[in-house]
Amino acid sequence: MIRRAILCGVGHYLPERVVENAEMETMVDTTDAWIKSRSGIERRHFAAEGELTSDLAVKAAEAALKDAGMNADDIDALVVATSTPDTTFPSVATIVQGKLGTAGFAFDVQAVCAGFVYAMATANSFIQSGQSRRVLVIGAETFSRIMNWEDRTTCVLFGDGAGAVILEAQDGAGTSADAGILSTDLNSDGRFRDLLYVDGGVSSTQTTGVLVMQGKEVFRHAVEKLAQTAHTALETAGLSADDVDWIVPHQANSRIITRTAQKMGVSMERVVMTVQDHGNTSAASIPLALSVAKREGKFQPGQVLVMEAIGGGLAWGAVVLRL
Repeated sequence: MIRRAILCGVGHYLPERVVENAEMETMVDTTDAWIKSRSGIERRHFAAEGELTSDLAVKAAEAALKDAGMNADDIDALVVATSTPDTTFPSVATIVQGKLGTAGFAFDVQAVCAGFVYAMATANSFIQSGQSRRVLVIGAETFSRIMNWEDRTTCVLFGDGAGAVILEAQDGAGTSADAGILSTDLNSDGRFRDLLYVDGGVSSTQTTGVLVMQGKEVFRHAVEKLAQTAHTALETAGLSADDVDWIVPHQANSRIITRTAQKMGVSMERVVMTVQDHGNTSAASIPLALSVAKREGKFQPGQVLVMEAIGGGLAWGAVVLRL
């Protein structure tokens, strides 16, 4: 027998303000056609004035708890993936813990767009070790607050939102037929840190800074590294691309998603795509996509999901999970 982390609840929250590409045309020198052709994005959500990352996280968490039929006091650990915290400290996770009333411990994970994958791997380790029984994992971002509105190539790509999942310990047989997380694969390479970063920080400039990205280089690394990490995670789980029912990728760019699926040999009919409606919500994008797909009735018990993401660092990874 082996202890597995079972997915037992998902939920998401999107700010009320929807920003269509037509509105972006009034804000920066761009066009709807250009944005769609480069990214596939049609709209995104922006947090309201005074609406914080923790606010989004709490609402996504409440939706996940409702989906799981649980109360906040059923949770004994809380991990939030974010690069846009409310404050330098305390963590968003402890703020969310205080608002929800969960027990145990809470902390943030910062791996930019790969943050949710890192947080899932961390939660899985807690469950496998017996440290935790039920872990609430949240990806939440307000990237609209760190955009350079004079850089038309990047500011049109990002949006705000939050998604959450609940993982629960359950015994499995230790085979690839088990439900729950079957494998994880995490990677990073700091040599490429200048390809995607924020040009501010507490220790350097004492300012928040704005996002800087070398889009072409990030694209090139993304396709190669996402396909490779997914392959490695599947191999570790004792599975292949033929066993995959759904890829739930980081929703950064429709072209990256399509190219990665092609490289993996997986039909786009088996890929969850929400980037057109949300833009790139960084660490929130995978749980957002999970929640939307579940609401649409895409998932069935026993199906195999591959979640993969890449972000600043560069950091990337994948999670293989059976429903």
